[in-house]
Amino acid sequence: MERMGPRAFGEAANIGVQRGLAEFRAGRPVLIRAADETVLAMPVDGANIDRFAAFTALVHPAPPRLVITARRARVLGLDAAQPLLVDLAPGDDAGSIFALAASDSVDRKVSATGAGPAAIAALELAKFAQKLPALLVASPGADAAPACDPPLVTVAATAVARFRRDLIRSLAVAGEAQVPLHRGLVTRFVVFRDAIGGAPVAIIVGKPDFSRPVPIRLHSACLTGDVFGSRRCDCGDQLRLALSCLKDAGGGVILYLEQEGRGLGLANKMRAYELQDAGLDTVDANTTLGFDDDERDYGAAARMLELLGCQRVIMLTNNPDKLDGLADAGIEISGRIALNTPINAHNRRYLAALAKRAGHLLDDVLAGEGEAAMGDQSPPG
Repeated sequence: MERMGPRAFGEAANIGVQRGLAEFRAGRPVLIRAADETVLAMPVDGANIDRFAAFTALVHPAPPRLVITARRARVLGLDAAQPLLVDLAPGDDAGSIFALAASDSVDRKVSATGAGPAAIAALELAKFAQKLPALLVASPGADAAPACDPPLVTVAATAVARFRRDLIRSLAVAGEAQVPLHRGLVTRFVVFRDAIGGAPVAIIVGKPDFSRPVPIRLHSACLTGDVFGSRRCDCGDQLRLALSCLKDAGGGVILYLEQEGRGLGLANKMRAYELQDAGLDTVDANTTLGFDDDERDYGAAARMLELLGCQRVIMLTNNPDKLDGLADAGIEISGRIALNTPINAHNRRYLAALAKRAGHLLDDVLAGEGEAAMGDQSPPG
């Protein structure tokens, strides 16, 4: 397996994106440059009254606007096929702007125009930083960037577009060791690392034969389910069942991926849970926040398998998007094994939404549950 070493990820454009990510995660503004426009962008996620005032002063006299995704625009009643720039009202503050970005009910009329490439790149950078895809933006003009000490970080819009691909290529093995688990299960944890510190893990169960199709599970990290046994989802049950299945099969691999909340991140997952508690299903909760219903990308999983020497797999999954994602990345799919876990009053609605709206292959599991799912009055999950 390839070990960590010098990489070509240090080019200036990628370094700019990495610095931009750090600034967004800290809630600070970043200059995004495209061929025909430059915008100063700052996530609304975490923007309190002081940061909003500082941003407004920094871009004066240009008026701040709110850039949102097309999905969020449709929640606001706007007919949108692309991200939009929303005009702010004179009395808007940090709270009302956050409501425009994330509330499930906004009782005001808004006007907007199409966003340009720099603002769209800012949205993608916010998603990378696991912030809400909604940002304050303003054009500082062509003359110069706003005066700031230390100087503002500048990111090229084109670099954001190719960043995911380059980040996947930067993955390499950082360390590995034997880790015995419960019930005599023998595993080897192989930790990977990418250029910005991401650390997905391959858990190799037993001694799989990589010259043959290998049973694998792509498992997105779920703190609530995997660690604390949340009953709102089936993640923890699927992880434990996958370990058992791989042991019975004589070996296999679990790829434990840093894609909490179907790629939204833990904080946004909690926001989606709040929206579910208000009545939305899991798909509508994600899109209300401006995300796609599933933001995951499986290129990193394919790269991990490549580094392990695994080219043919039998997937333990109910999600056809995982099959398609790995196949598109060059991994041969030799078969699928369903992972049918228990249904309870808290996750029934969640599983029904995945089956009916996200295409998960759960018909057998939900057979006979339709009446209960429609009439269930338990807290949604």
